[in-house]
Amino acid sequence: MRRLSTTLLAAAFILFTSGLVRGQGAAIPTVSQSFALTDSSALAEQGVTAQPVEYRGRRAVRLTRDEPDSAGFAVIKGTSFRDGTIDVDLATNPTQTIGARRPGFVGIAFRIRSDLSHYEAFYLRPGNSGADDQAMRNHSVQYVAEPHFGWENLRRHWPSIYESWADLHPGEWTHVRIDVHGRNARLFINGSPEPSLIVDGLKGEDLQGSVALWTYSEEESYFSNLKVNNARPESLENGGEIAGTWNMRFLTDAGALQGTFKLIREDNTITGMFSGELGRGQPVNGIWRDGYVELTFPGTWPDEPGTVITSLAGWVDGDSVKGRAKIDGRADGRWIADRQK
Repeated sequence: MRRLSTTLLAAAFILFTSGLVRGQGAAIPTVSQSFALTDSSALAEQGVTAQPVEYRGRRAVRLTRDEPDSAGFAVIKGTSFRDGTIDVDLATNPTQTIGARRPGFVGIAFRIRSDLSHYEAFYLRPGNSGADDQAMRNHSVQYVAEPHFGWENLRRHWPSIYESWADLHPGEWTHVRIDVHGRNARLFINGSPEPSLIVDGLKGEDLQGSVALWTYSEEESYFSNLKVNNARPESLENGGEIAGTWNMRFLTDAGALQGTFKLIREDNTITGMFSGELGRGQPVNGIWRDGYVELTFPGTWPDEPGTVITSLAGWVDGDSVKGRAKIDGRADGRWIADRQK
């Protein structure tokens, strides 16, 4: 193999470190970026105030937000993240008045759209971790995708799927690692080899964007030692077509079920029919948004009277679909489908 000339090597290095090297049709951002966060020079404040401080033995950045009962963030300048890992140390101290309850809200947003209108985030609620109420304990760590999939939407429609328990301690430094690949992400706490939360099917509409420090009002949040490691991106594109005939399977906690979808899409509206172990010729309705789909249909549970409603959500990628499935009162799990050719 010929050696590159010094000039070519220098040119390749400049392209690589500026995030312009391309692979598989997609730009590969700078492989690794580190931000000590000992001052606010790397931050673009969006509804928050960032100040350099010393907190619990280390220099850090403190974020506060004046707007009541809402989230804000500080974008890390020069970041463009698609797939890879994000590591950071963070902590939070609520500053609410006496009698109010705040578990604390602090985390990392990623794949932020340039106009800031869309982003995904993992955040912690440390005050919930040691609660006496088990339901509250289960709300210790959270995934959201704004603006369409906030915590309340996800919790009501998909209980226990996008949040979980983790061993957290209010006010203490916590190390967070977010591992993102394609439409999947995992949240790791304090160096644990096992994730505290797995999201199989991210809800965000953008596959690449900036990284930010995320916080909430009525608290002081602290951040230190941020590192963004970009990996070669998964070969995914949004916009997958749902119209057609699909062979599908439910993989649920109540067992596996099979069936066939015949679907039509007009703009963002989906109609069609389902036939299978949950009924024959059942009418399907749903929505399509840039390859993301939500479907519902009435059906019957095997060997039981009455109607059950099935809800599905997921992404179309070429000739396959996968996502979450819920059959009201009967089953919860995943679904996968392959297009008939």
